[in-house]
Amino acid sequence: MRIFLISVGACLILATGRLCAQAPETLGSAEIFLRLKKLNVLGSVLYVAAHPDDENSRLIAYMAKDRLYHTGYLSMTRGDGGQNLIGDEQGPELGLIRTQEMLAARRVDGADQFFTRAFDFGFSKSTEEALQTWDKQKILSDVVWVIRRFQPDVIITRFPEDSQAGHGHHSASAVLAHEAFVAAADPTRFPEQFKYGVKPWQAKRILWNTFNFGSFNTTSEDQMKIDVGGYNVVLGKSYGELAAESRTNHKSQGAALTPARGQAMEYFKLVAGTPAHADPMEDVVTTWGRVDGGERIQKIVDPLIKDYSLANPERSVPGLVNLYKELGNLKDDYWRTQKQKEVMQLIEACSGLWLEASVRNAYAVQGDSLAITFVMNNRLNAPMTVEEISVDGLDTLYKQELSGNKNYLFSRSLYISPRKPLTQPYWLAEEMSPGAYNVKDQLLIGDAQSPASFNVKFRVNVAGEELTFTRPVRYKFTDAVKGEIYQPVTVLPPVTGQFDPELTLFTDNEKKELEVQTKIQTARSIQPKMQLTPTPAVTLQQTADLRGRLEYSATPARKDQTVVWSDLVFDLNGKQDTARQLITISYDHIPRIDYFRPSKEKFVIADVKTAGRRIGYIEGAGDKVPEALQQMGYEVTLLREKDISAAYLHQFDAVITGVRAYDVRPWLLQKADALMDYVKEGGNLIVQYNRNNLGSTKPRIGPYPFAITNTRVTDETAKVNFLLPDHPVLNYPNKISDKDFDGWIQERGIYFAGSLDPAYETPLSMKDPGPREEDQKGSLVIASFGQGKFVYTGLVFFRELPAGVPGAYRLLANIIALNHKKGF
Repeated sequence: MRIFLISVGACLILATGRLCAQAPETLGSAEIFLRLKKLNVLGSVLYVAAHPDDENSRLIAYMAKDRLYHTGYLSMTRGDGGQNLIGDEQGPELGLIRTQEMLAARRVDGADQFFTRAFDFGFSKSTEEALQTWDKQKILSDVVWVIRRFQPDVIITRFPEDSQAGHGHHSASAVLAHEAFVAAADPTRFPEQFKYGVKPWQAKRILWNTFNFGSFNTTSEDQMKIDVGGYNVVLGKSYGELAAESRTNHKSQGAALTPARGQAMEYFKLVAGTPAHADPMEDVVTTWGRVDGGERIQKIVDPLIKDYSLANPERSVPGLVNLYKELGNLKDDYWRTQKQKEVMQLIEACSGLWLEASVRNAYAVQGDSLAITFVMNNRLNAPMTVEEISVDGLDTLYKQELSGNKNYLFSRSLYISPRKPLTQPYWLAEEMSPGAYNVKDQLLIGDAQSPASFNVKFRVNVAGEELTFTRPVRYKFTDAVKGEIYQPVTVLPPVTGQFDPELTLFTDNEKKELEVQTKIQTARSIQPKMQLTPTPAVTLQQTADLRGRLEYSATPARKDQTVVWSDLVFDLNGKQDTARQLITISYDHIPRIDYFRPSKEKFVIADVKTAGRRIGYIEGAGDKVPEALQQMGYEVTLLREKDISAAYLHQFDAVITGVRAYDVRPWLLQKADALMDYVKEGGNLIVQYNRNNLGSTKPRIGPYPFAITNTRVTDETAKVNFLLPDHPVLNYPNKISDKDFDGWIQERGIYFAGSLDPAYETPLSMKDPGPREEDQKGSLVIASFGQGKFVYTGLVFFRELPAGVPGAYRLLANIIALNHKKGF
């Protein structure tokens, strides 16, 4: 949990930056004791890598929960460019999911979470490509900013700076960490940051946490090593168990670990700074002796630890309040702020103080009102009186002594200004650059997420000291199965709009129907005028204006291949604006995520001919290919396990498996005979990419042996060579040319086929730039079997089709038509 602290005279403001589906954090007596001990530890460690799940969760848990250091993880990206195992979100939407998964992981291992503005643009084979795409200086400034804010004594990287890192993002994260280690201490580097309260900071050293990934071992016994496999008796778990619990939150990646118990060695190599021989924090003073006036503080902390009562933690409250006041006299800004923050958490925990602000609706509308219920309970009867409660300009004098374990509650209605900012992840507020997000507010850079839409300040007198606790306003409800749920509150505009579908594909001059779903979010009586902006490429005719729904017919006005947009605009009281679409992402393991984007319809005009009509689709890890197939004119049936028999599949011109279907549908491997019978009898089985972790080097997916490899072509502009120019897949029903590979996004393909049986044909080859790159032929492999066809493809149709790439539609149509041999 990230906590922001502001001191104003004798008043302390504590704000949790967490928006979570879980109940607010409460601490038991054992955890309180551990955090009391942490008051005497003044050390900090920053771990640096490239993506969500790159972090060494066990080492982080050990540093935070055993050594009790202020620990953080800085990830260059939010994992936006990865694959999604639990749904069809891609790009920034996947980054939103993984951001919340990372925060959930940090709640387990006790570290803070940071991100730079770098965008995960997919697998990269070189450090240079990653740094160039990200804009090196921009992201370097972010790393320097985080170091100056966090002030780590030691920086630890997960990866080395060379090709041993295995991924251009990995090695680039190490390069940036190394350069930032030096630059953060240099007052001439990024001096514009100093006006925001940071100062140059020199960490003691930067280390590489070497690794042993089975077949690839970078550790050696001459490296510094420590055992991080210990058992924490207070928590009742080993650090390997905590690490497994932490990583299990990375559900969109399927990154769960088996809990580990027993000795576990971690190895380190010095990158720069002062050498260390026995411990990463060697020669770092981590006691109160590191700050002026620290001896006086330690004399207060020691008795708090010694006299702490597990049965009566409230007895520690007066001493903690006194400690907080004494901390205010320290000259060291960083440790004063950090330790006051820790003390405030302990005052809450020891007193059992419950402060809550909740609403009965997840959404609040600009210009409307919001009824907030405030609840206060001093559960262990520490000396407390509420003095004032305020939120967004609404101040309520509420003089109330809090008696022991008694609920005090009342409600107030808050007017929401029409100028109240919409709830939006801060990194999505501005249009992004090709390789990085753009953020105007320097103080937000590095933060894991935006502040809550509404924060309530409770001014409370605790044992004679005025303290201000801040709580986010949350939507609270009770689910009959899941129990009490807390979710964030989202600020909406008065009007939202959404296209259905969001992409319209024209393959000839046919007319297509388009629906615009409009929603008046406010309870006020308004009548906005809604319309679509015209585009010369498409003729739009409104056919209906129903309550909450506009219907249009759309006809292409030109035949040349093109991609155009039309915006939904509305006029309200003479003011015209582009409508916004509310996007909601909801999974049980993370808070509900809402964000906005302009309401736009994408029109793709492409010369796409098809052969065949009916498609059976076996869903995989999540993609939007079925919708794209429907846009192409196919009838799509989603298939379940019970449907997989040659007799049932005979009705389909092609059967397509979704991305990673064999990963998430284990029964598919058991259906190999039925699928091969379907092919033998004239069917066309098209398998989109799978990972090479199916329990066999050559899983039985096709009629002849082949392997799934890690081979990929990451340059989306890489030249594609036609090895078999006369092959039907390049000629029927669409003549494929170089132009069909223009405009692809992120990459050409991943997890190519290899070790091919001679029965497979390879019509395409491609390679990434670079002298060591070899031509790869496994992006599309085709075999005849009986009367039918089998296809395995690593080409990323799941990215290209939703992006509206015309050539991807044309090539997929040809793959589907392989068992229609007209003209060949």
